[in-house]
Amino acid sequence: MKNDNCIFCKIAAGEIPSKTLYEDEQFRVILDLGPAAKGHALILPKEHYANIYEIPDEVAASAMKLAKKMAGVITEKLNCDGFNIVQNNGVVAGQTVFHFHMHLIPRYEDDGQTIGWNPGEPTQEELEEIKNLITG
Repeated sequence: MKNDNCIFCKIAAGEIPSKTLYEDEQFRVILDLGPAAKGHALILPKEHYANIYEIPDEVAASAMKLAKKMAGVITEKLNCDGFNIVQNNGVVAGQTVFHFHMHLIPRYEDDGQTIGWNPGEPTQEELEEIKNLITG
């Protein structure tokens, strides 16, 4: 299924030119036009899924396998010092294009980027309550 109004569907289908690093029947991997670092790439499924909640398990598994493969290739070719794999869901989580995609972000010493959060300090009781809500 393709969404005719989705720019990532059009890029994944080759209708809009991109700097493609890899392509197979399920995915296209392209360089990001607004990179966080040299070599920042995106994994785009060729089928349209808005987010992690819609993507079938087998496609999600294939995307992660491809992320591992591409991280190795990018690390080898660009000699980066580390790597982030990021996948956002929903506006509040930073998703700006509502077509499931994974960011492959090579990291370099002193690249000026930060990807992280401020750690909370929950009590054991709060953790237990959250665990019980999730599991049960």
